[in-house]
Amino acid sequence: MKKEFICIVCPRGCRVVVDGDDISGNQCKRGIDYVKAEMTAPKRVLTTTVKTIFSEWPRVSVKTDKPLPKELLFKAMSDINKVIIDKPLDIGEVVIYNLCNTDVNLILTKSLKGVQK
Repeated sequence: MKKEFICIVCPRGCRVVVDGDDISGNQCKRGIDYVKAEMTAPKRVLTTTVKTIFSEWPRVSVKTDKPLPKELLFKAMSDINKVIIDKPLDIGEVVIYNLCNTDVNLILTKSLKGVQK
């Protein structure tokens, strides 16, 4: 069975074709590694927002510090949607530790230091 992927490892965006055991179209080894991972255990960095108690920033941006298994994205969003930040955190601080029991943390990508309630 023939399947096509667009590699997202670098800006080239190679069209990598998998046909059985044959992989072609990649311009570097990273394309092969990406496609193999995509076919066996796809993962994504999750970027979203969470609620805060601050009127100036009612929502603030967050992301996972490592890729999360793709099949857990909806569960992760369900857990994230329950969070309300109630203290001024800084960029990189953990909002949720061990998201979905995966050793992946959700971290803040916007500073709330100095924000008033």
